[in-house]
Amino acid sequence: MSPRTATTAVAVHPLLAERWSPRSFDAAHTLGDEELVSLLEAARWAPSAFNAQPWRFLVGRRGDPTYRRVLDSLIPFNQEWARTSSLLVAALAEERADNGVPLHGAAYDTGLAVSQLVLQAHALGLHGHQMSGFDAEVLHGSLGVPGGYRALSVVAVGALAPADLLPPRLRERETAARERRPVAETFFGPTWGTPLPAGP
Repeated sequence: MSPRTATTAVAVHPLLAERWSPRSFDAAHTLGDEELVSLLEAARWAPSAFNAQPWRFLVGRRGDPTYRRVLDSLIPFNQEWARTSSLLVAALAEERADNGVPLHGAAYDTGLAVSQLVLQAHALGLHGHQMSGFDAEVLHGSLGVPGGYRALSVVAVGALAPADLLPPRLRERETAARERRPVAETFFGPTWGTPLPAGP
């Protein structure tokens, strides 16, 4: 068991318990074609309302123009550590169907696709870190995103590197205890605010 494995109330699948979001990535690691396609396939087969598949992804491997443009869209704090990741993936959601009807679940569905990509990364022995700290206008402009699509997140993917390689302020976050809000404050029934009777 990894020291970063979540302390769960009951056993959950190792892919879930062991998944976490590091900032220290191996700058020498290169993502192979088969690994990349595996990540993209995992996202492609996510569920979506009416099978609308509203997600689109801008995918850059370290060293290519897409990677640089996605990196440039990140806030400085995220640029500082994300630049050593092997892959940067920007996730965007289509806001309307071809007939103009709003896709109200587009963000939710795109989040499911991103989650599957991140879990597949972990299954391959890699790690993913999702970010909301980016400038959507910069991302849209530099990568030619058409109207009707909304950038939701950027995911850094790569091989884990030692926390010691990070600056001290980031190193502390990398090694801090993992925490989540208690079950009783999150899952309710039969009414809002009433802890679910089946909860631990």
